[in-house]
Amino acid sequence: MRLNSTSRRSLAETIDWKLVICYLLLIFIGWMNIYASVHSSEAESILDMGSRSGKQFIWIISAIGLAGIILFIFNPNIYESFSFLFYIFTLGMLIAVIFLGVEVKGSRSWFAFGDIRFQPAEISKIATSLMLATVMSQSGYRISNFRNFIITALVILVPMVIIVAQSETGSALVYVGFIFMLYREGLSGWLIALMGLVILTFILTLTTSSYVSILVLGSVIGLTNCLRSGKMKKWLYTTLPVIILFSAVPFICKSVMESRPDLTFLSDGGQLYLLLGVSAAYTVYSVYEAYRERNLFKGLSVLTFTVGILLVFSVDFVFNEVLQDHQRKRIEVLLGMKEDPMGVGYNVNQSMIAIGSGGFLGKGFMNGTQTTYGFVPEQTTDFIFCTIGEEWGFAGSSIVILLYVFMIWRIISDAEKSRENFTRIYGYCVASCIFMHLFINIGMTIGLMPVIGIPLPFISYGGSSLWAFTILLFIFIALNKKESKYF
Repeated sequence: MRLNSTSRRSLAETIDWKLVICYLLLIFIGWMNIYASVHSSEAESILDMGSRSGKQFIWIISAIGLAGIILFIFNPNIYESFSFLFYIFTLGMLIAVIFLGVEVKGSRSWFAFGDIRFQPAEISKIATSLMLATVMSQSGYRISNFRNFIITALVILVPMVIIVAQSETGSALVYVGFIFMLYREGLSGWLIALMGLVILTFILTLTTSSYVSILVLGSVIGLTNCLRSGKMKKWLYTTLPVIILFSAVPFICKSVMESRPDLTFLSDGGQLYLLLGVSAAYTVYSVYEAYRERNLFKGLSVLTFTVGILLVFSVDFVFNEVLQDHQRKRIEVLLGMKEDPMGVGYNVNQSMIAIGSGGFLGKGFMNGTQTTYGFVPEQTTDFIFCTIGEEWGFAGSSIVILLYVFMIWRIISDAEKSRENFTRIYGYCVASCIFMHLFINIGMTIGLMPVIGIPLPFISYGGSSLWAFTILLFIFIALNKKESKYF
């Protein structure tokens, strides 16, 4: 009896049951809302195996079985030992699906085996997380080392580029979340700010003009240098007046051309050439100053500005040649460049109506009109959150979001307590993946993000997604369980 008691006590102490319970609550909430989304058109009961709610029940049972195998059968040491082989195998599947997979909604990213479909991009997050943990936990690893940084970047970028080649932009975007883990491991915060500046430049170029983008880019980089060096007076007295002057140039030129239309050099093209000329001169001067002062940050700023200008002039190519037609339309609707409430904007419009109509407490389980009458397409997958919003209201939606926040916080907390670098790094990768899916999916449903086909972890319908997130999470719980004996 003492042995059994000790075994039970040891199990309770080593497994993070709060994470497990949070996982079980989320998959149960997902199952209930999948049934609420299909009960009027597909299912007579929640266990009707011909409906999505019945099929999801099978996926849930099998996912819980997988979780048990990971926790109690597999040796946690195998994940680091076989991470490289798993990563290479996953890359092979990502490439193979481009040629052997089936096309679904413009994306060739699915293998089909009869009625069962499998998306390699889902398990690529697991393989990449394990590979990153393996590479970055090596003795002597420093992300500030150029060689280490390049290797780490390639581990992330290779699967990301292949996924983009599948026209699966949404899954590729999740990889951006790994930057939070990289920041925890020593990546400069300035690089994260740089990513934000790249996104801002892209949006400004689409919605305004190249002139405005370059002016904003130069202003932000100049201000950043002054803040870092403490030379704010110099920026206020020299750089700021130049920025104000160039901000007024388009209005001045427009006024002059109204009376002298023959002065074509004052057109938009002429203004841009003038700005580029001044920018080139300032860039040369900044390179000289950076060299003279041996100022690495200033040198990187000049490089950033140069790359930013190249980005500005490549936006049209990326937008028109790289993105697919439906992706372009979704971005245009999101940024307010086009109004299309009955076209590509229909899903988001109906989703916001559903969420808004839920009020504070919601309309009640299976009482949502938008849900019952199927106004929102993909309501069991990409737009499952609008079912929660309509039937459970603000209160229910907040509870679901808080469950995710608790899960992410708990993973990070356990990762920080870990003595092994591998477990800590992998934990941050898991938290980053869940956060990115949560942020993008809910952002889609409320019109803050473009519709790019991202499931809500543990809640959206689908075996590939549920299995992948279950494996991703329970590998971390197993690694944490292995270490808990030291505490």
